[in-house]
Amino acid sequence: MISSAQNTQVKNIIKLNQKAKARREQGLFIAEGRKMFLEAPDDWIEKIYVAESMLEDEEVMKKVRRFSWDAVENGVFRQMCDTQTPQGILTVLRQPSYELEDLLKEEKPLLMVLEDLQDPGNAGTIIRTGEGAGVSGVFLTKTCVDITNPKVIRATMGSVYRIPFFYVEDVVSLKQKLQGRGIRFLAAHLQGKNSYDRESYEDGTAFLIGNEGKGLTDQAADAADCLIRIPMCGQVESLNAAMAAGILMYEAARQRRG
Repeated sequence: MISSAQNTQVKNIIKLNQKAKARREQGLFIAEGRKMFLEAPDDWIEKIYVAESMLEDEEVMKKVRRFSWDAVENGVFRQMCDTQTPQGILTVLRQPSYELEDLLKEEKPLLMVLEDLQDPGNAGTIIRTGEGAGVSGVFLTKTCVDITNPKVIRATMGSVYRIPFFYVEDVVSLKQKLQGRGIRFLAAHLQGKNSYDRESYEDGTAFLIGNEGKGLTDQAADAADCLIRIPMCGQVESLNAAMAAGILMYEAARQRRG
Protein backbone atom coordinates (compact mmCIF):
# COMPACT_ATOMS: atom_id res chain seq x y z
CA MET A 1 0.00 0.00 0.00
CA ILE A 2 1.30 3.46 -0.90
CA SER A 3 1.61 5.38 2.34
CA SER A 4 3.83 8.37 1.53
CA ALA A 5 3.10 11.54 -0.42
CA GLN A 6 6.76 11.47 -1.46
CA ASN A 7 6.17 8.33 -3.51
CA THR A 8 7.16 8.99 -7.15
CA GLN A 9 3.82 7.67 -8.42
CA VAL A 10 1.93 10.07 -6.14
CA LYS A 11 4.04 12.99 -7.33
CA ASN A 12 3.41 12.07 -10.95
CA ILE A 13 -0.36 11.85 -10.45
CA ILE A 14 -0.36 15.33 -8.92
CA LYS A 15 1.67 16.57 -11.90
CA LEU A 16 -0.76 14.96 -14.37
CA ASN A 17 -3.66 16.65 -12.59
CA GLN A 18 -2.03 20.06 -12.66
CA LYS A 19 0.00 20.25 -15.89
CA ALA A 20 -1.35 19.98 -19.43
CA LYS A 21 2.26 19.66 -20.64
CA ALA A 22 2.80 16.54 -18.50
CA ARG A 23 -0.41 15.01 -19.82
CA ARG A 24 0.67 15.70 -23.39
CA GLU A 25 4.19 14.34 -22.89
CA GLN A 26 3.02 11.16 -21.17
CA GLY A 27 -0.10 10.70 -23.29
CA LEU A 28 -2.12 10.18 -20.11
CA PHE A 29 -4.92 11.83 -18.15
CA ILE A 30 -6.71 11.30 -14.84
CA ALA A 31 -10.35 10.47 -14.16
CA GLU A 32 -11.59 10.54 -10.58
CA GLY A 33 -14.55 8.69 -9.16
CA ARG A 34 -16.46 5.46 -9.26
CA LYS A 35 -18.64 6.22 -12.30
CA MET A 36 -15.70 7.42 -14.36
CA PHE A 37 -13.81 4.21 -13.54
CA LEU A 38 -16.67 1.80 -14.16
CA GLU A 39 -17.47 3.39 -17.55
CA ALA A 40 -13.84 3.66 -18.69
CA PRO A 41 -13.04 1.60 -21.81
CA ASP A 42 -10.72 -1.26 -20.86
CA ASP A 43 -8.17 -0.41 -23.53
CA TRP A 44 -7.80 3.16 -22.21
CA ILE A 45 -6.88 2.11 -18.65
CA GLU A 46 -3.19 2.40 -17.76
CA LYS A 47 -3.26 2.17 -13.94
CA ILE A 48 -5.71 2.44 -11.05
CA TYR A 49 -5.24 3.82 -7.54
CA VAL A 50 -7.71 2.76 -4.86
CA ALA A 51 -8.05 4.42 -1.45
CA GLU A 52 -7.99 1.94 1.42
CA SER A 53 -11.58 2.99 2.25
CA MET A 54 -12.71 1.72 -1.18
CA LEU A 55 -11.15 -1.73 -0.95
CA GLU A 56 -14.37 -3.31 0.32
CA ASP A 57 -16.47 -2.11 -2.65
CA GLU A 58 -16.75 -5.45 -4.43
CA GLU A 59 -18.28 -4.09 -7.66
CA VAL A 60 -15.36 -1.73 -8.10
CA MET A 61 -12.69 -4.20 -6.99
CA LYS A 62 -13.92 -6.89 -9.36
CA LYS A 63 -13.02 -4.65 -12.30
CA VAL A 64 -9.94 -3.15 -10.61
CA ARG A 65 -8.28 -6.57 -10.26
CA ARG A 66 -8.20 -6.97 -14.04
CA PHE A 67 -5.68 -4.14 -14.34
CA SER A 68 -2.48 -2.83 -12.81
CA TRP A 69 -3.44 -1.17 -9.51
CA ASP A 70 -2.21 0.02 -6.13
CA ALA A 71 -3.93 0.64 -2.83
CA VAL A 72 -3.28 4.04 -1.26
CA GLU A 73 -3.56 5.22 2.34
CA ASN A 74 -6.58 7.56 2.64
CA GLY A 75 -4.64 10.70 3.58
CA VAL A 76 -2.19 10.26 0.71
CA PHE A 77 -5.02 9.49 -1.70
CA ARG A 78 -6.65 12.83 -0.85
CA GLN A 79 -3.44 14.61 -1.84
CA MET A 80 -3.43 12.82 -5.19
CA CYS A 81 -6.90 14.06 -6.10
CA ASP A 82 -8.10 17.26 -7.71
CA THR A 83 -11.43 17.23 -5.84
CA GLN A 84 -12.22 18.33 -2.28
CA THR A 85 -14.10 15.12 -1.44
CA PRO A 86 -12.49 12.23 -3.35
CA GLN A 87 -14.58 9.16 -4.11
CA GLY A 88 -11.84 6.66 -3.38
CA ILE A 89 -10.74 5.65 -6.86
CA LEU A 90 -8.54 7.34 -9.42
CA THR A 91 -7.97 6.01 -12.94
CA VAL A 92 -4.97 6.84 -15.12
CA LEU A 93 -6.04 6.64 -18.76
CA ARG A 94 -4.30 6.73 -22.12
CA GLN A 95 -5.33 9.72 -24.19
CA PRO A 96 -7.42 8.69 -27.21
CA SER A 97 -6.22 9.74 -30.63
CA TYR A 98 -8.93 10.65 -33.13
CA GLU A 99 -8.60 11.49 -36.80
CA LEU A 100 -10.73 14.08 -38.59
CA GLU A 101 -12.65 11.28 -40.29
CA ASP A 102 -13.71 9.82 -36.93
CA LEU A 103 -16.05 12.79 -36.53
CA LEU A 104 -17.42 12.52 -40.06
CA LYS A 105 -18.58 8.90 -40.20
CA GLU A 106 -22.25 9.80 -40.39
CA GLU A 107 -23.77 10.85 -43.70
CA LYS A 108 -25.18 14.07 -42.18
CA PRO A 109 -23.04 14.78 -39.12
CA LEU A 110 -24.05 17.10 -36.29
CA LEU A 111 -20.89 18.82 -35.06
CA MET A 112 -19.93 21.30 -32.36
CA VAL A 113 -17.07 23.70 -33.09
CA LEU A 114 -15.69 25.44 -30.01
CA GLU A 115 -13.52 28.52 -30.50
CA ASP A 116 -11.27 29.65 -27.63
CA LEU A 117 -13.59 28.19 -24.97
CA GLN A 118 -11.79 28.58 -21.65
CA ASP A 119 -14.08 27.33 -18.91
CA PRO A 120 -13.55 23.60 -18.17
CA GLY A 121 -17.13 23.22 -16.93
CA ASN A 122 -18.51 24.62 -20.18
CA ALA A 123 -16.36 22.36 -22.35
CA GLY A 124 -17.24 19.25 -20.34
CA THR A 125 -20.93 20.09 -20.22
CA ILE A 126 -21.04 20.61 -23.99
CA ILE A 127 -19.49 17.16 -24.52
CA ARG A 128 -21.95 15.56 -22.09
CA THR A 129 -24.95 17.38 -23.58
CA GLY A 130 -23.66 16.54 -27.04
CA GLU A 131 -23.82 12.83 -26.31
CA GLY A 132 -27.41 13.24 -25.12
CA ALA A 133 -28.36 15.18 -28.25
CA GLY A 134 -26.64 12.76 -30.61
CA VAL A 135 -23.73 14.87 -31.89
CA SER A 136 -21.16 13.19 -34.10
CA GLY A 137 -18.15 14.90 -32.53
CA VAL A 138 -16.61 18.06 -31.13
CA PHE A 139 -13.97 20.23 -32.78
CA LEU A 140 -11.90 22.57 -30.60
CA THR A 141 -9.50 25.29 -31.67
CA LYS A 142 -6.01 25.01 -30.19
CA THR A 143 -6.74 28.00 -27.94
CA CYS A 144 -9.48 26.08 -26.11
CA VAL A 145 -9.13 24.58 -22.66
CA ASP A 146 -7.31 21.22 -22.62
CA ILE A 147 -9.98 18.54 -22.89
CA THR A 148 -8.01 16.28 -20.51
CA ASN A 149 -8.12 18.92 -17.76
CA PRO A 150 -9.53 17.11 -14.68
CA LYS A 151 -12.41 19.61 -14.40
CA VAL A 152 -13.39 19.02 -18.05
CA ILE A 153 -13.25 15.26 -17.52
CA ARG A 154 -15.49 15.46 -14.44
CA ALA A 155 -18.02 17.67 -16.21
CA THR A 156 -18.35 15.17 -19.08
CA MET A 157 -19.64 12.53 -16.60
CA GLY A 158 -18.17 9.79 -18.82
CA SER A 159 -19.24 11.19 -22.19
CA VAL A 160 -15.58 11.93 -23.00
CA TYR A 161 -15.20 8.17 -23.47
CA ARG A 162 -17.79 8.11 -26.24
CA ILE A 163 -17.73 11.45 -28.08
CA PRO A 164 -14.80 11.88 -30.49
CA PHE A 165 -12.97 15.22 -30.34
CA PHE A 166 -10.38 16.83 -32.56
CA TYR A 167 -8.24 19.96 -32.19
CA VAL A 168 -7.89 22.31 -35.16
CA GLU A 169 -5.83 25.42 -35.79
CA ASP A 170 -8.85 27.70 -36.18
CA VAL A 171 -12.41 27.81 -37.49
CA VAL A 172 -11.43 29.13 -40.92
CA SER A 173 -9.01 26.25 -41.62
CA LEU A 174 -11.62 23.74 -40.40
CA LYS A 175 -14.18 25.21 -42.79
CA GLN A 176 -11.71 24.76 -45.64
CA LYS A 177 -11.04 21.13 -44.65
CA LEU A 178 -14.75 20.34 -44.60
CA GLN A 179 -15.50 22.02 -47.92
CA GLY A 180 -17.53 19.84 -50.22
CA ARG A 181 -18.81 17.67 -47.35
CA GLY A 182 -22.26 19.23 -47.31
CA ILE A 183 -21.80 20.63 -43.81
CA ARG A 184 -23.37 24.01 -43.09
CA PHE A 185 -21.64 26.22 -40.51
CA LEU A 186 -24.01 28.16 -38.24
CA ALA A 187 -22.79 30.65 -35.67
CA ALA A 188 -24.65 31.60 -32.52
CA HIS A 189 -24.18 35.38 -32.68
CA LEU A 190 -25.73 38.56 -31.31
CA GLN A 191 -26.04 39.80 -34.89
CA GLY A 192 -27.89 36.69 -36.01
CA LYS A 193 -30.58 37.38 -38.57
CA ASN A 194 -32.93 34.48 -37.86
CA SER A 195 -34.00 32.89 -34.60
CA TYR A 196 -32.28 29.54 -34.16
CA ASP A 197 -35.57 27.63 -34.52
CA ARG A 198 -36.22 29.09 -38.00
CA GLU A 199 -33.29 27.27 -39.60
CA SER A 200 -33.07 23.64 -40.73
CA TYR A 201 -30.44 21.37 -39.20
CA GLU A 202 -31.50 18.12 -40.85
CA ASP A 203 -28.47 18.03 -43.18
CA GLY A 204 -24.81 18.19 -42.14
CA THR A 205 -24.55 20.89 -39.46
CA ALA A 206 -21.73 22.49 -37.48
CA PHE A 207 -22.60 24.91 -34.67
CA LEU A 208 -19.95 27.50 -33.80
CA ILE A 209 -19.68 28.48 -30.12
CA GLY A 210 -17.28 31.26 -29.10
CA ASN A 211 -15.31 32.39 -26.09
CA GLU A 212 -17.29 33.00 -22.89
CA GLY A 213 -16.39 36.68 -22.65
CA LYS A 214 -15.72 37.78 -26.21
CA GLY A 215 -17.89 35.46 -28.29
CA LEU A 216 -16.73 34.34 -31.72
CA THR A 217 -13.86 36.12 -33.46
CA ASP A 218 -14.78 38.13 -36.56
CA GLN A 219 -12.93 35.57 -38.69
CA ALA A 220 -15.02 32.71 -37.33
CA ALA A 221 -18.29 34.63 -37.68
CA ASP A 222 -17.37 35.53 -41.27
CA ALA A 223 -16.67 31.85 -42.02
CA ALA A 224 -20.19 30.88 -40.96
CA ASP A 225 -22.78 30.20 -43.64
CA CYS A 226 -25.45 31.73 -41.40
CA LEU A 227 -25.59 33.74 -38.17
CA ILE A 228 -28.40 32.68 -35.85
CA ARG A 229 -29.61 34.09 -32.55
CA ILE A 230 -31.33 32.80 -29.45
CA PRO A 231 -34.09 35.32 -28.60
CA MET A 232 -33.70 37.02 -25.21
CA CYS A 233 -36.13 38.70 -22.84
CA GLY A 234 -35.31 41.38 -20.29
CA GLN A 235 -31.82 42.86 -20.32
CA VAL A 236 -29.99 39.60 -20.97
CA GLU A 237 -27.69 39.86 -23.99
CA SER A 238 -26.45 36.29 -24.23
CA LEU A 239 -26.46 32.91 -22.52
CA ASN A 240 -23.72 30.83 -20.95
CA ALA A 241 -21.81 29.02 -23.73
CA ALA A 242 -22.84 25.52 -22.61
CA MET A 243 -26.48 26.58 -22.24
CA ALA A 244 -26.55 28.11 -25.73
CA ALA A 245 -24.87 25.04 -27.19
CA GLY A 246 -27.42 22.78 -25.50
CA ILE A 247 -30.37 24.72 -26.92
CA LEU A 248 -28.95 24.49 -30.44
CA MET A 249 -28.01 20.81 -30.21
CA TYR A 250 -31.42 19.80 -28.93
CA GLU A 251 -33.22 21.81 -31.60
CA ALA A 252 -31.16 19.92 -34.19
CA ALA A 253 -31.99 16.64 -32.43
CA ARG A 254 -35.70 17.52 -32.41
CA GLN A 255 -35.69 18.27 -36.12
CA ARG A 256 -33.79 15.11 -36.97
CA ARG A 257 -36.18 12.93 -34.98
CA GLY A 258 -38.91 14.68 -36.93
